[in-house]
Amino acid sequence: MSDLSYAKRPQNATAVLVLAEGSVFWGRGLGAITTSVGEICFNTSMTGYQEVLTDPSYAGQIITFTFPHIGNVGTNREDIETVNPAALGLIVREDITAPSNWRTVKPLNDWLIEQDMPGICGIDTRALTRRIRDKGAPNGVLAHNADGDFDIPALHKQASGWPGLEGMDLAKEVSCTQSYKWDETLWSLKDGYGQQTKPKHRVVAIDYGAKRNILRCLAASGCEVTVVPANATAQEILSHKPDGIFLSNGPGDPDATGEYAVPVIRELLEKDIPVFGICLGHQLLALALGGKTRKMHLGHRGANHPVKDLTTGKVEITSQNHGFEVIEESLPSNVEVTHVSLFDGTNEGLRVKNKPVFSVQYHPEASPGPQDSYYLFDRFVENMKG
Repeated sequence: MSDLSYAKRPQNATAVLVLAEGSVFWGRGLGAITTSVGEICFNTSMTGYQEVLTDPSYAGQIITFTFPHIGNVGTNREDIETVNPAALGLIVREDITAPSNWRTVKPLNDWLIEQDMPGICGIDTRALTRRIRDKGAPNGVLAHNADGDFDIPALHKQASGWPGLEGMDLAKEVSCTQSYKWDETLWSLKDGYGQQTKPKHRVVAIDYGAKRNILRCLAASGCEVTVVPANATAQEILSHKPDGIFLSNGPGDPDATGEYAVPVIRELLEKDIPVFGICLGHQLLALALGGKTRKMHLGHRGANHPVKDLTTGKVEITSQNHGFEVIEESLPSNVEVTHVSLFDGTNEGLRVKNKPVFSVQYHPEASPGPQDSYYLFDRFVENMKG
């Protein structure tokens, strides 16, 4: 790392990360030869890098992996959460090694090129992570150029000029554009993905950036799933005669997406249909109930976040990916706080006292991550049965 004023390229450097505040990190380029600008965040997961890189909630972000060995199991066609990844790039400590896994179809570097995603390795990711931890997630530019020729002042200007995630509605960029049915269920070692052929409940999932494994969990729970775009109207959603409504995860500022999503959710809440929201869906539900959200200092991203279920007293280890939070004090009296982060005390869940409506901030589908929170899908089904 160096200051912008002394950003002389080291020998053999083919990639550079330039932060808006002037820090420069040199390294070796990975993946596509291109330039990306976005918010620099970090993820602490030790496994599941392919699922992380294809999570639509990472739209507008460049991901720093704190685990040093990323890429050593290659990539495959099954461990993806969306067809077109929204993440803008990746930052890792070590070079990508040759893949060693029976499921490998393609090395990670080849997959990155195919996805037009740049990367950088060989930098001090611990120093970068400490910088994010202490000062918040910065805006930055990641540039990969095989000849190592970079205009650092121009890249710094590009990083400084990027507006940041506050005020950005990114759900519309990653949402589907038309409704579709989903019946694929969870993966098993023997048979791969299954298929739901005898659903008992009809669920409409509003796609603000839904991960595939969330839809699989719903299907595996006995649901016929219809996925609709983020901007679907209440009338369009209700036309499918749902037994339950699911509000998906997604990227960006909930206040911005809420401009069109919140009025729809409020109209749906009047129908007393069971509602289950996660991540961005949790934040949008809170806004629809009269609460408020705000940008976090650095956010929660990883697969080891402890959360306490206040209704049972149990602690679950959760998978998380969010940079905004619900302000607990802003929630109305008819809303009960159900979950809280044991890392920083932020809100992780809520339920409406007089309606079959609840949500959590984290990712119960566990892709990647622990499966402690699968019970939430059962809770949603029980609400539909009631």
